Amino acid sequence: MKKVLITGITGFVGSHLAEFILNEHPDYEVHGIKRWRSRMENIEEVEEVVFLHEADITDAESIDSTISKVRPDVIFHLAAQSYVPASFVSPVATMQVNAIGTINLLEAVRKAEIDPVIHICSSSEVYGQVSKEETPIKETNPLRPSSPYAVSKMAEDRLGYQYHLSYQLRTFITRAFTHTGPRRGEVFATSAFARQIAAIELGIQEPRIQVGNLDSVRTFLDVRDIVRAYWLLSEKATWGEVYNIGGKATMTIREMLDKLLSFSHISPEIVVDKSLLRLSDVTLQIPDTSKIEALGWGPTISFDKTLEDILDYWRNRLTVTQQKKSL
Repeated sequence: MKKVLITGITGFVGSHLAEFILNEHPDYEVHGIKRWRSRMENIEEVEEVVFLHEADITDAESIDSTISKVRPDVIFHLAAQSYVPASFVSPVATMQVNAIGTINLLEAVRKAEIDPVIHICSSSEVYGQVSKEETPIKETNPLRPSSPYAVSKMAEDRLGYQYHLSYQLRTFITRAFTHTGPRRGEVFATSAFARQIAAIELGIQEPRIQVGNLDSVRTFLDVRDIVRAYWLLSEKATWGEVYNIGGKATMTIREMLDKLLSFSHISPEIVVDKSLLRLSDVTLQIPDTSKIEALGWGPTISFDKTLEDILDYWRNRLTVTQQKKSL
């Protein structure tokens, strides 16, 4: 039986990818890397049917050992420090996880003398701030990273290309635009808003929603569509190539919040929290996804469905938390 290894399996996208592979490709064993302190709630429904290996992407020895032991046929490298504001506070740690961690993984593959397909997960943040004339953004657009996170992802992105060029590793690189869905971390806008709405509905938060910059324009995609794209590329990508992945629902963050509120009965006060504003923001992200669409991929889940599912996720999670507190 072939083996898939997911770094960051306990994270938002990693957990959805594990579920997708288990459901759609049962001929593959699903292996995942976790840290001893990883939160496990995202994979609680599949924990018993995946193979988990304790390692840290920043620790080369533990990654060497895991790669040598598992010898995967496909690697989805999703482990990352993925929160842009945190990268301004901890730029060195962000670089260590995203750039040095990627080197550790690619070197481990080289040393193990195996030939897996390797997904390198970059980000649309590498494009930085673009002009209106540059949209929709193509893979050939200049890279202008405007945060330590974006710089670290640009390094990871180009390492994926360099290891293919230098060592013929079968890498492909994705630059995913804004994606969301159930289990998205609560520091990200869609999830942060949904959590606050659910808390207000339950009466455990004042009718006030804290927000950052509501004027940024984003194109949203459901996480369940993005993991389909990752798998498709593992089968059809040209090695060393970059692929944009993004949705079709383009709107401001304010419009997204209004959509979320339309699924609720509340009418809260909207308050800008200055701590949520970035030192340098990327305010226009509209992707050109024609390259991956030519391979047969396209979004299938409506953004309304995505938002409803996120809101229901937080309603259920907060309800369970309140019930546990009352015991």
